[in-house]
Amino acid sequence: MPLHIDDIQAPIQQEMNLFEQKFRSFMQSKVFLLDTITHYIVKRKGKQMRPMFVFLTAGACGGITEKTYRGASLIELLHTATLVHDDVVDDSMYRRGFFSINALWKNKIAVLVGDYLLSRGLLLSVDNGDFDLLQYVSTAVREMSEGELLQIAKARKLDITEEIYFEVIRQKTASLIASCCAVGASSAGVSPETVEKAKLFGEKVGIAFQIKDDLFDYGDAEIGKPVGIDIKEKKMTLPLIHALSKASWLEKRNIIYLIKNKSHKSSAVAEVISFVKNKGGIEYAQEKMMNYYNEAVAILHEFLPENTYRNSLAGLLQYTIERVK
Repeated sequence: MPLHIDDIQAPIQQEMNLFEQKFRSFMQSKVFLLDTITHYIVKRKGKQMRPMFVFLTAGACGGITEKTYRGASLIELLHTATLVHDDVVDDSMYRRGFFSINALWKNKIAVLVGDYLLSRGLLLSVDNGDFDLLQYVSTAVREMSEGELLQIAKARKLDITEEIYFEVIRQKTASLIASCCAVGASSAGVSPETVEKAKLFGEKVGIAFQIKDDLFDYGDAEIGKPVGIDIKEKKMTLPLIHALSKASWLEKRNIIYLIKNKSHKSSAVAEVISFVKNKGGIEYAQEKMMNYYNEAVAILHEFLPENTYRNSLAGLLQYTIERVK
């Protein structure tokens, strides 16, 4: 039976409810327009997986404190700022099925709202002397930006190797989950060595999470994101990278031509998907995902005592690779 997010969240249900209130207060502004927009952002929040990683790690390390709430809020504020700016850059009209900020209030306001959220996060840490948390989260934001730029630079030539792919997803996706776990551990007052272990655990989870995301592109149309969307966007993901490494020069040239020039056509996307499946790209990516999952489990058991929080962290890890969207 698949895990449900509510069951995983059970040990921290009260903390998550209190976090919602605190987070709303951290976003408040005297400017009515800004307050209206931040209220809209809070109302359409997703599964809250990032705060869950913060609170579960803190609980597993021995204690959820006031600093834990600030750490979770810092991550949400900075991450939300990057998402608001991303939607402007991508000219995206939707975010999680809702209108994006730029769709409703235009680009200039969206950029300013992103800047405001960023400053609120920075001030929340500075005002409380949480410089350790600020360092973890600022490093993650820097890495996310570098990973995105590395991917853009490489996407033009479609020459991403497996090594570069893992560097991109480590920075783009895994660094944020790693910072969630580091923030949770640090807020509980554990040793720097334990914080590093928590960070490494989060990194492994993040990589497994991203590979799972890549696999959705080759799944069934009725679940998750639309099939073939990464191919249409000319993104080089692990199943495709592996399949190309197993192809002849002629096959490789043909597939790259289709992605570069015909990816807007469903017939070309279907041909690329079929090629990836025939070359074992799906199985290879699944195997890699399970390797990272197993490494994360091993780290979790190594640095944390068994308790309900650790069990839920293991459940959240399992959820990331079993989710259907």
